[in-house]
Amino acid sequence: MKIAAAGSLESNDCYITVKESNDLQIEINSIVFDQFGNQIRKVIHDTLEELQITKIYVQCNDKGALDYTIKARLLTAIARMRGIHA
Repeated sequence: MKIAAAGSLESNDCYITVKESNDLQIEINSIVFDQFGNQIRKVIHDTLEELQITKIYVQCNDKGALDYTIKARLLTAIARMRGIHA
């Protein structure tokens, strides 16, 4: 099973782990989940849609990252999982 990660657990960042899956699963742990959980899920889902990925497990440990940081971390983790140097 391929697995990869990107990011950190520093303030204003996120740590994203991705691995192969038979379906789409998104798990979010965030210090601002009550306020921004739906937006974090939307950024992850929209990014996966752009890449036409429908089967993957994504775990996002968020420490207040902005949308572009979440997207960048997700793209990097996916590239690493695919074996692309990122």
